[in-house]
Amino acid sequence: MTHITRRDFVKYLAGTAGLGSAAYSPLSHAVKYQARVIIIGGGYGGATVAKYMRLANPHVEVILIEKKQQYTSCALSNEILTRERTMDSLTFNYDGLKNFYGVRVMHDEATEIEPVKKQVVTRGGQTLDYDRLVVSPGVAFRWDAIEGYNKAASKVMPHAWFAGEQTLLLRRQLEAMDDGGRVIIVAPPNPYKCPPGPYERAGLIAHHLKHHKKDKSKIQIFDAKDKFAKKALFEQAWEQHYPGMIQWISASNDGKVQAVDTKKLAVITEFDEHKGAVINVIPPQKAGLIAEQAGLADESGWCPVNQRTFESRIHQDIHVIGDACIAGPMPKSAYSANTQAKVCAAAIDALISGSPTPEPSYVNTCYSIPAPGHGISVAGVYRLEGEKIVAVKGAGGVSPLDASEWERKIEAAYARSWFKNITSDIFL
Repeated sequence: MTHITRRDFVKYLAGTAGLGSAAYSPLSHAVKYQARVIIIGGGYGGATVAKYMRLANPHVEVILIEKKQQYTSCALSNEILTRERTMDSLTFNYDGLKNFYGVRVMHDEATEIEPVKKQVVTRGGQTLDYDRLVVSPGVAFRWDAIEGYNKAASKVMPHAWFAGEQTLLLRRQLEAMDDGGRVIIVAPPNPYKCPPGPYERAGLIAHHLKHHKKDKSKIQIFDAKDKFAKKALFEQAWEQHYPGMIQWISASNDGKVQAVDTKKLAVITEFDEHKGAVINVIPPQKAGLIAEQAGLADESGWCPVNQRTFESRIHQDIHVIGDACIAGPMPKSAYSANTQAKVCAAAIDALISGSPTPEPSYVNTCYSIPAPGHGISVAGVYRLEGEKIVAVKGAGGVSPLDASEWERKIEAAYARSWFKNITSDIFL
């Protein structure tokens, strides 16, 4: 029996990764792959499925198409607003996927999917054949849902829902705002990416105002819903840290914003007009544009899938994961995308090899930090029942309302640890 040392094993892995990379050179035909899997989108879902597809079967060629050179995480990006975090700490490259796992990363944009020909066309002029395609495009905004709100308006009333320049713009506006000014947050209807995000944001904006605007400024959340994720926990945190500063206005209390006026810096509801010094509009959402253009989305704007394999129910041999897909009670979150990607990779490996698809399980945890050092969370465990993903009763749950200050600090630490662990799992 031959014994392989850890050092030899690492050298072997490095060698196979290099071989995989060499296979993508136009001049190299040394490796013949069993199949080709193309992935569109390099976020939490797409990057994860790329890595785990290669781990599941190194004889499968994996091509990741992502137009950006680096990925900037939306998770924890609200901390940018309080300068608790830098943008660099949210930014990751694809070197690990390329150099260690042998994923071919193409920095290009997929502009067309041809399901019958099983091809992807890119803006750079390439046409690529696939055996299986994974679409992980995240979300797109319904720009026509709020009258007067469009891409141009977002330069005045930032959405800051994709981490980057919009986040920095919102921070600059908050820092420049006069003491006593009113901040308005427009929260979207369900479903949307990161359900607790607007309410965490309200808390961290209140933290900034409390420490830099002498407590005179106020925040109003105009909501298209009558309830939201972790509502009792958020309201408890707001009252504890920022008493009287945050007002939540539900849809049934005229909280649904119908229009905006960028010249007046105002939002218009059914019965009134409300002016603000800073207005953060988070629009209603739908599946990313490539999914819509390829006909993967139904009338809801989201993509129906076989929830065992995440294969599209509209187009064969195409899988949709992450925010864009309909996945039962799973929220549209980074952790959901990560776990769906692993289930999807295992399913594709089985489908390629002709094996039965494994029995899936799914998990999600959404951490929120409504104040520095104050963490709360909601967790879920899911299984397949028939053809649908369902929550496992008695598993998961939310942070207790009667938690101690120490427990809240621990949860905040857990949130940052989760972020470090999940991004290391994907990108490093």
